[in-house]
Amino acid sequence: MPPQLSDPTDALSSVPAAGSRRAVPVVGHLRFYYGPMDCGKSTLALQVDHNQARQGRRGLLLVHHDRSGKPQISSRIGITRQAIEVHGAVDLRELVRARWADGHRVDYVIVDEAQFLTPDQVDQLAELADDVQVDVYCFGIATDFRSRLFPGSRRLFELADELEPVQVDVLCWCGLPARFNARVADGTVIRAGDTVLVADTDRELPDSTPTATVRYQVLCRRHFRVGDLGPAVAGRGQLSLT
Repeated sequence: MPPQLSDPTDALSSVPAAGSRRAVPVVGHLRFYYGPMDCGKSTLALQVDHNQARQGRRGLLLVHHDRSGKPQISSRIGITRQAIEVHGAVDLRELVRARWADGHRVDYVIVDEAQFLTPDQVDQLAELADDVQVDVYCFGIATDFRSRLFPGSRRLFELADELEPVQVDVLCWCGLPARFNARVADGTVIRAGDTVLVADTDRELPDSTPTATVRYQVLCRRHFRVGDLGPAVAGRGQLSLT
């Protein structure tokens, strides 16, 4: 009897039967949505919260260093939601446990400005997803004004189940795609300083003498490297292209 040829697909795992699938533990998911300034991360965070809540799910909204300076998630298009401000010493697992103790369900957690999380806090979010089936949605910037990964973003890249670049084009003044967040003071790109300096426009740069105002501008790689800010700023962070 001739030898039977092995099926090359035999090495692939088969789909478990329905009864077997019931034995597989249900886990939550940790997702990281990232992109440069102005790509709509906070807007997307609020949309995810809306979509989850309308299905009857209960969520917890967290933020650290929102641009408004308030405990809220605020979008540049004017939408805001109240949130819990979390600094580096907050144990995110304890926040969820406290909600449970008060008799509230927590089906999902949304974290805006997730780049400012500590690596330990990202580990805590992964634990919530794995051990208590909480879905976690993080939104943030990947790299700082020096083009280096924020510690929180780095840990999210290492641990997240899904990494999703936010699919809204942000353009440099030259028209090319932009993903570098330049810190600008008095028309000059700043290359050194504290990693965390939250600003939109017209904020004071504390280390400068005389005091300078600081803002951020999104640039393509070439113009970020050479520090070329392009046309003069017309006001409130808008570039004049004429």
